[in-house]
Amino acid sequence: LLTVTVFLSTLTPKFYFALTVTSSFISGLIFVFEWWHFRKYGTSFIEQVSVSHLRPLIGGVENSPPAPAAFSVGENETNRQNMPECKVWRNPLNLFRGAEYSRYMWVTGKEPLTYYDMNLSAQDHQNFFTCDTDALRPSDTVMQKAWRERNPQARIKAAYQALELNNDCATAYVLLAEEEATTIVDAEKYFKQALKAGEMIYRKSQNCHSQSPQHEAQLRRDTNVLVYVKRRLAMCARKLGRIREAVKMMRDLMKEFPLLSMLNIHENLLEALLELQAYADVQAVLAKYDDISLPKSAAICYTAALLKARAVSERFSPETASKRGLSTAEINAVEAIHRAVEFNPHVPKYLLEMKSLVLPPEHILKRGDSEAVAYAFFHLQHWKRIEGALNLLHCTWEGTFRMIPYPLEKGHLFYPYPSCTETADRELLPTFHEVSVYPQKELPFFIHFTAGLCSFSAMLALLTHQFPELMVIFAKAAHCLTSTKKEKLHRQLLLPTDSTL
Repeated sequence: LLTVTVFLSTLTPKFYFALTVTSSFISGLIFVFEWWHFRKYGTSFIEQVSVSHLRPLIGGVENSPPAPAAFSVGENETNRQNMPECKVWRNPLNLFRGAEYSRYMWVTGKEPLTYYDMNLSAQDHQNFFTCDTDALRPSDTVMQKAWRERNPQARIKAAYQALELNNDCATAYVLLAEEEATTIVDAEKYFKQALKAGEMIYRKSQNCHSQSPQHEAQLRRDTNVLVYVKRRLAMCARKLGRIREAVKMMRDLMKEFPLLSMLNIHENLLEALLELQAYADVQAVLAKYDDISLPKSAAICYTAALLKARAVSERFSPETASKRGLSTAEINAVEAIHRAVEFNPHVPKYLLEMKSLVLPPEHILKRGDSEAVAYAFFHLQHWKRIEGALNLLHCTWEGTFRMIPYPLEKGHLFYPYPSCTETADRELLPTFHEVSVYPQKELPFFIHFTAGLCSFSAMLALLTHQFPELMVIFAKAAHCLTSTKKEKLHRQLLLPTDSTL
C-alpha cells in the first residue's frame, strides 16, 4: 500500500492526460464497432458474445426464439416473388362516407379521410363502374363524369341527373347510398334499389356477352356493380344487427362469384362470424384462406392467434408458466402471436389500448399502421370478449417483437418488412393521427454504455489538459478518500463490537 501511495504521488498531470486520452480513444473504437455491428446484424456484439459463449460457461441457459412453423419457408419464398413491396389495398371493411365518415366530421370538425385516400377511391370507382360502352347509355356517361368530380355535392347532383335519364341506373343509387345517405338505414334503401337495377342489367349482359369484346367488358362492369352492391348490403345488415342474415349474404356471394377472392370478402365474413362467436366456422374459413399461395392480412394472422389464445387464455398466468414452463397449447398460442406480430407489429398497441384509434381509411397498406387501425377498429371487441386473450397478448407481444428480425431486410415467417410503410401510411391516415413507425428497436445497453464511457473519458482528458494541477489534486483526494474508507472498513472487520463481547 505504501508503494502504491508513493507511486501515485509521483504521477504528473501529463500521465493523467495520456491515460484519459487513451481510454477515450479505446472506448470510442468500441462504440464505433458496436454501432456498426448493430446496424448490420441488429444485435450488440458484446451482448451476443456474452449470451452465446459466457452464459453457457457460467451455467445459464440460452433462450432461443421459437422455431418457425413448417410452412414458413415456402410462404416466405412465395411471398417474396408474389407480393409487391407497398401495394395499397381497398379496405374490405371501409365505412360509409355519408352515414359514418361525414357524421364524424360534423361532430369533431376533423376530416377523417385524406385527399390521397379519396383519390384512390375515385380511381377504384372508375375502374369498377365504367367501361368503353358507357357512351351507348346516357346515364352511364353522366356517371362516368360523376366519379371524376372532386366536390361531393357535384357527384350527388350528377347521380340525380343520371336517374332522370334512366331510373334503373344502379351506379347512381350506389353513389347516393355511399355519400348522400346520412344513416345506415337510408343507405340500405338505396342499395336495395341498386340491387334491383343491377340484377336486371346483369342478366341482360349475360345474354349477349359473347357477341363482342365490348359486351364482355360491359359484363365485367355489371358484375362488379352487382358484387359491390351485394357486399355493401351485407355490411348494412351487419351494422344493423342482422348478423346471421349478413353471414348468409356473404357466403352466397362468395359461392356465386368464387373468382373474386381478391375483394377479400372472407374478411367481412370472419368479422361477422366472430360477432356470432361461431369459432368453429371461423376456423373453417381460416383453413381455406390462410394458405401459402394467398397474400396474408392482419385479419387472417391475428384471428388465427385469437383462436389459439382462446384455448389457453382463461387459465394462463405468467408466473405459473415461468415456473412449470409452457404447455403445448400455450406454445402454439405464443407462436401464433409471434407470427401475427411479425406480420404487422402495429396492431398490439391498439388492441391493448395503448394508442387511440381513429376511423379506418378506405384503403390500407398491408403490414402498415393503416391496416392495424382498420383491424383493431372492428376486432378489438372480439379480443375483449374472450377472457384472458388480451392478457396473453400483453404478456407475449413485446417479447415476440424483440425477436422480429432486424434490420428490415430480414424475415423469419414472412417476406422482409417494407421500408416504405411510413410514407404510405402518412398519406392514407389523417394528419391528427400519430402514425406508428415500425420496426423500431431500442439501442442495446452496451452501445449506450460505450457512448457514455467515451464521452466521459473525453471530458476528463479535456479537463486534465486545461486544468492539470486541479485534476491532480482531485485525483489524489479521491485516492485518499478511498484509502480512508478501506482502512475504516478493515478496522471494523477486525475489532469486535459491543454486541459480540
